[in-house]
Amino acid sequence: MARVVVDVMLKPEILDPQGKAVHGALTRLGFDGVASVRQGKRFEIELDGEATPEAVAEVERAASTLLSNPVIEDFVVRVEAGV
Repeated sequence: MARVVVDVMLKPEILDPQGKAVHGALTRLGFDGVASVRQGKRFEIELDGEATPEAVAEVERAASTLLSNPVIEDFVVRVEAGV
């Protein structure tokens, strides 16, 4: 069994109101030195078998069609080691 992680983030040019809200809350709570916050999504996908190139390609296809909105979001797919 293998685990593949998909991290989805808004593209840099897209405004992130949730990130702005978290940044404001951190400042109000006294957390100094935080320049900005961007919020995203993380998906952990357990595969039945090994993380073969074909299986990872299928996860990438799922990420581009279901897990992310490619118009406003970028994603990164990676295989977690030692799972």
